Amino acid sequence: MSRPLVPAFLARGAHGAVVAPHHLASAAGLGILRAGGSAVDAAIATNAVLAVVDSQACGIGGDAFWLIWDAAGRRQLGLNGSGRSARTASAAALRARGLRTMPARGGLSITVPGAVRSWGDAHDRFGRLPRATLLAPAIEIARDGFPADDAFCHAIEVNGLLFERELGARGAGWTAVYRSARRPWHLGERVRLPALAATLERIAANGWAEPYEGATADRQATVLAASGSAIGLEDLRSHRSTWTEPIATTYRGVRVTGHPPNSSGFVALELLNILETFDPPAAAEPGPAALSERLRWAHLGIEASKLAMADRDAHLTDPEHYRAPLERLLDKAYARDLARMIDPSRAAQPPAAGVPRGGGTVWLGVVDGDGNAVSLIQSNYAGFGSGIVDPQTGIAYQNRGSYFGLDEDHPNVLAPAKRTLHTLMPGMLFRAGRPWLILGSMGGDAQPQVHAQVVSALVDGGVDVASAVADPRWFVEPDEHFAPPDTVRIEPRFGPELLGGLTALGHEVTPTEPFDGALGHCHAIEIIAGGPARGGSLAAATDPRSQGLPATW
Repeated sequence: MSRPLVPAFLARGAHGAVVAPHHLASAAGLGILRAGGSAVDAAIATNAVLAVVDSQACGIGGDAFWLIWDAAGRRQLGLNGSGRSARTASAAALRARGLRTMPARGGLSITVPGAVRSWGDAHDRFGRLPRATLLAPAIEIARDGFPADDAFCHAIEVNGLLFERELGARGAGWTAVYRSARRPWHLGERVRLPALAATLERIAANGWAEPYEGATADRQATVLAASGSAIGLEDLRSHRSTWTEPIATTYRGVRVTGHPPNSSGFVALELLNILETFDPPAAAEPGPAALSERLRWAHLGIEASKLAMADRDAHLTDPEHYRAPLERLLDKAYARDLARMIDPSRAAQPPAAGVPRGGGTVWLGVVDGDGNAVSLIQSNYAGFGSGIVDPQTGIAYQNRGSYFGLDEDHPNVLAPAKRTLHTLMPGMLFRAGRPWLILGSMGGDAQPQVHAQVVSALVDGGVDVASAVADPRWFVEPDEHFAPPDTVRIEPRFGPELLGGLTALGHEVTPTEPFDGALGHCHAIEIIAGGPARGGSLAAATDPRSQGLPATW
């Protein structure tokens, strides 16, 4: 099939590769690999830099999910680094206060930040270099500053207005850290985060447990109490990550793995199962036949996404509180039943969403010279999370707690020490029992949909990895919180004929800008001919919608 030319951010290497949505983070991770660090070491260093330069999307006040390929053990592991609600959390108590849904921002939306604990757990098992070495790049950048880019400047202005309206005086900490000059940042102006640098230095000196058990934990408990959060010192001290068994399906012979609940990994796998029941888009020269195939495939993908997201809303939550029926949800026969519900000639009206829309996230991938690989996704959820920032520590707290429901009959109802539904979902693809693609995306509800489009481009279309992540894309979501997910956000690069065709099928089409970051960032590393450990190589690609550049050697 003839394909349009797209900007390709591709690098090839023979020893290691790092991809991330910001070039400074990729460079830091590559430096760790060159110093002899493992894939896990490089992932921690990359994530720590992202917590500084991309703090509107992630940070040490957020959560993380990992997929790790252990080359020596020839096995894949998952690591759940998401936090829990307070031990005293109560849906009934919030309903008694007149709430019908969880607040989107503020103290009640905060859950225990799990990312740093997950860094430590992964490092204890697979790390090679000292903790201080891994955090040194992030500390230097936070202390000495980084140039403000378009994404950072835009996020500051958009979220500043929101926090002023929704949080008032409770947003003063965010203003003090991120908009202290009381004016917009200028492009290229140096941004310094000295309090965050100092907190990272304490972690480097005192250990990964510092935010949970040390002086930083004491400070966090004080700040969280002042914000209205019920999270206390004992909630921080008792928090632990969880090692998990990845879940998987196959897509036209390729093994696709994801992280189990409370991650949205099963949503992407279910979506691929549905798409697999249909014939892949047929190759055709540009013209009516090619347009018809692209329109058919986009329509089927949108409709399949609605079905998979409905199952997410119905079943995804903390597996320690509710066991989602994964055997049924990932069964190929179930996918065929769902596929039969899709009308090829008309868009369906989906039920109202059960969770809020939107998201702010980073995904990063690493492969080292020994063949170890990491797929890591980390987030504060919405831009700058809850809006609660401590000027003394520089920690910006996530608002993942806003995903909890207050309906006692729903699996994802707020409860004590519970993990909520997460949109986060790292991924890997396997061929012949070994990793082939390390990939992931960001973008809230877009994540499983972007994932499926990229997998289809690679497997069905046979395109190269750079084209797969840069191709035009779409995703369907609610137009506002808890509305039906029936708004199709789509790049005009598909062409007016395809957008018009979707409209004719009954889709509510909303064109974005070309290469709009709101359509999610996707990055990937392809392991070629077995990768460095087997005499092969690596191809690393970053999404042109991001600030990222691939880093290889």
